[in-house]
Amino acid sequence: MGVWGHLEDFLRYLKVERQMSAHTLRNYRLDLGQFLEFYSPGGARSLAEATYKDIRAFLALALKGRRKTTVARKLSALRSFFKFLQRRGVVEQNPARLAPSPKMEKNLPHFLSVDEVFHLVSEAQGDGFGPRRDRAILEVFYSGGLRLSELAGLNVKDLDLKEGLLRVWGKGAKERLAFLGDPARKALGAYLPWRRQLVERKGGLEEGALFLNPAGARLSTRGVARLVDKWARLAGLSPGLTPHGLRHSFATHLLEGKADLRTVQELLGHASISSTQRYLHLNLDYLMEEYDKTHPRGGGK
Repeated sequence: MGVWGHLEDFLRYLKVERQMSAHTLRNYRLDLGQFLEFYSPGGARSLAEATYKDIRAFLALALKGRRKTTVARKLSALRSFFKFLQRRGVVEQNPARLAPSPKMEKNLPHFLSVDEVFHLVSEAQGDGFGPRRDRAILEVFYSGGLRLSELAGLNVKDLDLKEGLLRVWGKGAKERLAFLGDPARKALGAYLPWRRQLVERKGGLEEGALFLNPAGARLSTRGVARLVDKWARLAGLSPGLTPHGLRHSFATHLLEGKADLRTVQELLGHASISSTQRYLHLNLDYLMEEYDKTHPRGGGK
């Protein structure tokens, strides 16, 4: 089997057995395809001949003009690919295992204060399909702490409006429940009749999807990101707010409200507590206040 055949086998494994999303599969295909074109132009070289030097040379080339996060993603893809090939007996060693990961700048995602969140969602006013849908999306993002792909992938059957629950499919097709506060439930209740009218008018093109575009099809992740950016600009908030910024705000405000870190981990759908700890960047004044109130030798009475 040629190098490209091994890549197709690996992508099929990720899709069927690991149940990875279409977006993740596209990234794997892109990153590994670039490596194969670099390593074996025309598919002449066997992957069994690949060495650490080949990996290092490819990553050095990939680093030019690209962010370190992109290079780290490519290295991760290579490690997974060669690990798969090693289990299949195609290669004896994993040459990507020895390659050091690029040192990452620890940039915290942009997030909003509680007042800014309230201002953002109150800005999304108006009657009609678009404003009602957008208000519901902003409320659900903040109320449930969802990832962008999770929100775009929601179906009507995943929603229990009466109980204020959402069934969410996270990374690796892991299921969890997200909770909806009263504002999110009201916003969804106001949106759903408009959604139903659109589906009836368009002939039910995408009856299962919760959030639709004006054509009646499922709203894409790009479409969701654009509307978040639109309302952030209209609200006069600092530029750069992304859907992940709303998820980040959700986690930050829970932790500031003294929610247990393990609870926040479950609500975010993180497999590892270390992923949740990235959100623990509370301001110094708040930390000092909590220290003074709770530490035996702090300043509290």
